[in-house]
Amino acid sequence: MQNYFIAILILLFSGFFSLLIKNQSYKLKLITLGAVVASCFSIQGALSVGFGHPNTLIINLGGIFENVRFQLDYLSAFFVIFISLMSALSIIYANGYLKPYINKGKDLSAHCVFLPLLTASMLLVVGVSNALFFLVVWELMSLSSFFLVIFEHEKKETIKAGIKYLVYMHISVVFIILLFVVLSINAQSLDFIHYKQIFVDNGNLSNIVFLLGFIGFGIKAGFVPFHNWLPDAHPAAPSHVSSMMSGVMIKTGIYGILRVLSFIGVPGVEIGYFVLIISIISGLWGVLYAICQHDLKKLLAYHSIENIGIIGIGIALGMLGLAYNNQTVAVLGFAGGLLHILNHSIFKELLFLAAGAVYSKTHTRNIELLGGLIKKMPYTSILFLIGAVAICGLPPFNGFISEFLIYFSMLKGLMIENLSMFLAMLLAICALGLIGTMAILCFTKAFGIAFLGERRCSSELALSKRAELDNEIEEVSPWFIFPMVILAFLILIIGLFPTQSFIGVLIPINTLVADFEIDNIFSILQTIATIGAILILAIVVLYMLKKSLYKKVDKAPTWGCGYNKATPRMQYSATSYASVFIKTLMPLFKRVVDVKKPKVIFQKDAHFHMHLEDVEEAYFIHPMIKSIEKFFAKFERIQNGNIQSYILYGLIFLLLSIIAVVILG
Repeated sequence: MQNYFIAILILLFSGFFSLLIKNQSYKLKLITLGAVVASCFSIQGALSVGFGHPNTLIINLGGIFENVRFQLDYLSAFFVIFISLMSALSIIYANGYLKPYINKGKDLSAHCVFLPLLTASMLLVVGVSNALFFLVVWELMSLSSFFLVIFEHEKKETIKAGIKYLVYMHISVVFIILLFVVLSINAQSLDFIHYKQIFVDNGNLSNIVFLLGFIGFGIKAGFVPFHNWLPDAHPAAPSHVSSMMSGVMIKTGIYGILRVLSFIGVPGVEIGYFVLIISIISGLWGVLYAICQHDLKKLLAYHSIENIGIIGIGIALGMLGLAYNNQTVAVLGFAGGLLHILNHSIFKELLFLAAGAVYSKTHTRNIELLGGLIKKMPYTSILFLIGAVAICGLPPFNGFISEFLIYFSMLKGLMIENLSMFLAMLLAICALGLIGTMAILCFTKAFGIAFLGERRCSSELALSKRAELDNEIEEVSPWFIFPMVILAFLILIIGLFPTQSFIGVLIPINTLVADFEIDNIFSILQTIATIGAILILAIVVLYMLKKSLYKKVDKAPTWGCGYNKATPRMQYSATSYASVFIKTLMPLFKRVVDVKKPKVIFQKDAHFHMHLEDVEEAYFIHPMIKSIEKFFAKFERIQNGNIQSYILYGLIFLLLSIIAVVILG
């Protein structure tokens, strides 16, 4: 526990001491050093918990925070490890990403305070065991991430995305406050340690408590229909902030759900089915809208919603396993969900960092304007490809292992002698298979269009300008590459050592499931590891053979079948690549078209642009906002800037108060 607090203090001090440094580059290096050292301390403290030494510490902060309990149990320790590691890698990356901003004279003082503050607040969220202090550090996490999102506050769309994010986070905290009010009133305590006893004495509270927690924490996690903030906030933020938010911060929402579940113990069957349905919808919704995106970071943001759905499916399977008293289904479900939390943090952070590297050199996130980057940025391209294969759940990388555990849990669930469970498992298997298929479609589009072929052209980018920019595109600096290589290495290690990864996530499951046994899963995972190693070896051998056999072959342009005058304009675009699939599901989107049709034969200016809006946003969120604006517009005359009017309002209020006192008195 001591190392945990040392890590938090190092993060806070590095951020605030950076204000004393004038050189912007040195500011970044100071918080980078602080993040790396802090991660070493916090990971060491969390690992000591994993080896059987859960820690509890009570701190008297005075006032309303008297005797605040901090506890690192197995679940908290699991989250501390990847929060520390992923945040440190993102902050290392920031040294390369923010260099152009430093060269332009941008002041990074606030950014260098809020980056370590966000990491420290996330560590406090998973370690505190006092409801009131939890709300304080939760709000600190939301506010620090808000200021990081609006880094480029001079852009109107960035401010809009930041405000939208802040509104959603405060809707979230309302439900979390209600959750703790219900728990604290019934337990007569603000300490988490007393909450379990509530459900021993009064099991009827479990459904309402879990629903409050699921809505409050689910907004932070990005479950549908609480997801609308996420596709706006992630693209607006700098890439290292996007990676922290998507890879790490939204997982604190999952932590909150699991922590509430640890209070309840055995959830009701209905709640398990509810979480399963919401998770399936989130997974399908996220990947479907990801396919439609042209903005590379927005595409990745929707995939965060998809993967939160996959994590939710694993948690729902664990809940149903507990509800039906089937330990195997429960353990495999929770194990798959927890391992996917870690796996998603790794490959999603890698993808966001790679997308940031692309943006830093091409100055665009529009996939339609990219192409051929594998020739200019080979390391970034290969690293993005590794992340893409991992997020699609393909072997031999880490995404396959966690999704395999979830599939295995579903297959075990089919054996439970209950018709509802049998049908639910069939639905979940089909849904997860469809999610994986659509993910492959999406990332073949993203990688193929952005990194292969030739640089695309459009009316937004003239040929002369394109040629000029192409000459400027080159591989990014080691500040970019180093954290991405570490993440790619972790992807491969988890994929090749699935048994050890599974054992690692069994430890935090002790917080949710007690006294469990697992049958033949270890032998199956060992077989998967062997096949994965053979696959990697075969790829290496084939590559070496290719290099040796074709060493003396002359290189020439690809044969064009007698026609070698193709231009970048004649390649597949991102829209055309996915159009056949999207057209079959068009009722699920709002189609917005901007077209200027040619009126003469040789029209100089004509264009066609189409984008698809989220139907929830188009038909629910936007009309609701307009209704609210229209309602408050009626009161504009009240705030007219006239002092005499304001004095009159005060006199009217005073008069009404006197009348009310006389009548009631």
